[in-house]
Amino acid sequence: MTESENVSMNDKPIDIRDTDPDRYWETFAEKWTSLLTYRYLGRRWSSLDSGVEGDFMTLRHDMRNASGGIMAAPLCVASPECGGFNDDLVVPNPLIASMQILDPATDVRELMIIPDNLHTGRRLGFSRALLVDATNTSRIIAISTGVGLSLGDQPEGYQKIDNPPIDVVDSADLPPLHQVFGASRLSAGVWEIPVLSAELASPDAALHIGPQHIVLEACASELATGLAGVELQVDDWYVMFVNRGTTGPFRTAGEAFLGADGKVGARASLIDLGHGSRVVSTCAATFHPAHPRDL
Repeated sequence: MTESENVSMNDKPIDIRDTDPDRYWETFAEKWTSLLTYRYLGRRWSSLDSGVEGDFMTLRHDMRNASGGIMAAPLCVASPECGGFNDDLVVPNPLIASMQILDPATDVRELMIIPDNLHTGRRLGFSRALLVDATNTSRIIAISTGVGLSLGDQPEGYQKIDNPPIDVVDSADLPPLHQVFGASRLSAGVWEIPVLSAELASPDAALHIGPQHIVLEACASELATGLAGVELQVDDWYVMFVNRGTTGPFRTAGEAFLGADGKVGARASLIDLGHGSRVVSTCAATFHPAHPRDL
C-alpha cells in the first residue's frame, strides 16, 4: 500500500450512525462544521445554526456563470430539499432535487428561502420552497421541490451549532466552485472528484449533495455551451440521487442536445469508480442563450 493510499484510508469518513451514542452530538458538530458545502457557500439555516433567524444565503461572483446569471448548484445548496427531514431529528438523505429558475438574479446579493414541507412520513418526505430576493421578497428567483428519505432517527439532545464565521470575501477573482471542491476537468464533459474526504462527506459518510450538484453542473454546462456555441443560462435543473457515494474517485459522463428556439438540454451522471462504477446521481438540465437582460 502506498503512503497516499494509507492516508486516504485513515481519513475515510465514519458514518455517524456507527458512532458512540454518548458522543453522538459532539461528533455531529465536528462533522457539520468541517463539511465544506455550507461553510464555504455560506448558507444560514435557523433550525440548525445558532444565532440565525430565517434561512438565507449570500450570493457571490463564484456562484454565477460567465454571463453573470445564477448557477443552479448554489440554489440547490441554499434549498436542499430533504422532504422536511432535518438533521436535528433524523439522518436525512435527499432523493430528488428539482429547481426551476425564473430570474438570473444578476443584481441580487442575498437569497431568502421560504420552505414549505408538504408531507413528512416515517420514511419519505415531500417538500418545496421559494427562493426570493432577501431585500424584495416579492421577487421570486427560483422554485424548488424535492423528495427526501430518512436513514434513521437521531437521539434526543440536539443543540444548534455555532458555525465558524464565513470568511470568503466576494470578488471577481474568486476560484470557481469546482476547484474549491476538488473537482478537476479531465476532458470535455468529464470531471472528477477525488477519493471521498471528510470535507466533502455528509454525516452518514457519503458524498454530500453540494459537490454533487457542483460537478454535475460543471459537466452539463460545459457540454451544453460547447454544443450551442454561445453563453447559456440554466432554466431547469433536476437531480436524482441514486446511490450513496461512499468511495471515489467520482467521475462524470454526459451528453447535450439542441432543442427549438435556442434551447439546449443536457444530462449527466456521477459515477463512483471505487464502488463498482455505480451511478451516484444523475441530472437533467435545460438552458437558454443568455439574453442582454441577463448580463
